[in-house]
Amino acid sequence: MEQDEERRGAPLDVIAASLRRERDRVGLSLSELAKRAGIAKSTLSQLESGAGNPSVETLWALGAALGVPFSRLVDPPTPRVRVLRAGEGPKYRSEQTHYTATLLSTCPPGARRDVYLIDVEPEQPRRADPHIPGTVEHVVVSTGRLLTGPVDAPVELRPGDYASFPGDVPHIYQALDPGTSYVLVMEHV
Repeated sequence: MEQDEERRGAPLDVIAASLRRERDRVGLSLSELAKRAGIAKSTLSQLESGAGNPSVETLWALGAALGVPFSRLVDPPTPRVRVLRAGEGPKYRSEQTHYTATLLSTCPPGARRDVYLIDVEPEQPRRADPHIPGTVEHVVVSTGRLLTGPVDAPVELRPGDYASFPGDVPHIYQALDPGTSYVLVMEHV
């Protein structure tokens, strides 16, 4: 029974946070969102506080009123920038030879990826303009140190570190050591 309560608790927290985030994003009051979704204000208040037991119909109505898909209310948001440090991530080893694969990122259906090997020196940073909407950049540093990511939230990476971030916002690549190199995978949806 306790395990069932834990399973129910996490989605309610996600739903509560999602409802508050999306309501704030569109600038609706609690009363106005409840009215547009056709539910009681008290029900919405309970859901935003992590209480209650929302039906699928209630969540669909709230999603429609907020102009978002159902999934945005029940799935936790993914961070804009994702970093795996060297040695992190799920590892898969071969039984036949000394070979280990670390899964850094899976490709969503319908996406295309271009793979680049980049050599860069610590001179002027490369400031990149936004690419087409939905572009995601994946970076694995081979040598040196690299400062990269959205201009407003860059991260420092060292050899073996991985990061992914939106490529459809202004972003930066700056070598912090001579002889810096990295693999860049550009994912286009």
